[in-house]
Amino acid sequence: MSKKSSGGLVYSTEHGTMCPTCRQPQAACSCQAALPSGDGIARVGRELRKGKAVIVVKGLILDSAALTALGKQLKTLCGTGGTVKDGQIEIQGEHRDNIITELNRQGFKTKRAGG
Repeated sequence: MSKKSSGGLVYSTEHGTMCPTCRQPQAACSCQAALPSGDGIARVGRELRKGKAVIVVKGLILDSAALTALGKQLKTLCGTGGTVKDGQIEIQGEHRDNIITELNRQGFKTKRAGG
């Protein structure tokens, strides 16, 4: 089995995260995966994980760097932890109203999703 088909390098201490397709550092990626498709409406939902509330923001058409920056802004706004993965932002705790207000202020169209 060749190295290319076995997955290869995904992280380098020198360059950080590596693109799995072109094997370049994420910042210098030549293939730049396409933006997520969708209608561009941020759907802000609430999920329970291990009995705790998690606010999930889906549907934003942003590249990974912009999504990460927005996730950091929302975590700072709410004063809590969270993560950005699989094209969505996850914020710990009951902060849905604050997140919707902030996204609207930044010009995103939002919808409250779920219960």
